[in-house]
Amino acid sequence: MNELAATFKALSDETRLRIIKLLERGELCVCDLVAALDMVQPKVSFHLGVLKKANFLKDRKEGKWMHYRIDDTDMFKRLLLLSVLEKMPDAILEEDRKRLSEFLEKKAEGSVNGDVVCGSCMNKSRREKS
Repeated sequence: MNELAATFKALSDETRLRIIKLLERGELCVCDLVAALDMVQPKVSFHLGVLKKANFLKDRKEGKWMHYRIDDTDMFKRLLLLSVLEKMPDAILEEDRKRLSEFLEKKAEGSVNGDVVCGSCMNKSRREKS
């Protein structure tokens, strides 16, 4: 019963829903989510932790930074997420996606301040440029 309550509690916050919506297109680094949500890293990490604890996300560490993707191994949670994502209007997340797109473009160009980009992302963009 506690797991079920934690599942619904994790989905009861608008920021967490925004994170899930951003991750539906694939894995993102915490620095990407910070830029997209226009929030400070500790706040984004808190919400990611809640979603991970409820088994909605998988993570992997690269350097100091974490990369997250949706965990679709649990069929109940997979169907629940599909239902939730379907009900969320894309217009609500238009600004998040715009900020993410602009950030990813700048990151690919290598023109993002090193304080807001994780080292692995910075190194990856440098390798792709050369």
